[in-house]
Amino acid sequence: MKPVSSFISGLLTGVAIGGVIALLFAPKSGKETRDDLKQKLTDLEKEFETLKGSAAQKADHVKKNLSERLAALQKEIESLSKSV
Repeated sequence: MKPVSSFISGLLTGVAIGGVIALLFAPKSGKETRDDLKQKLTDLEKEFETLKGSAAQKADHVKKNLSERLAALQKEIESLSKSV
């Protein structure tokens, strides 16, 4: 169990050091960075909604297509069973 705790300790130390370095070398102020992040989040939300709508349309199309194919298959099976 010691190697796992040692790894986690090293990982957390690396994350902390990386965070400090990122803050020291950030090209923008905190407010600018937060505003950029908010804008990107808004853009991602809009893109997600678009993708969600597109996925819903495709799912409806697939459902309709599958229903039509199943109905055709059922008719064909009925036709074949009558001929036997």
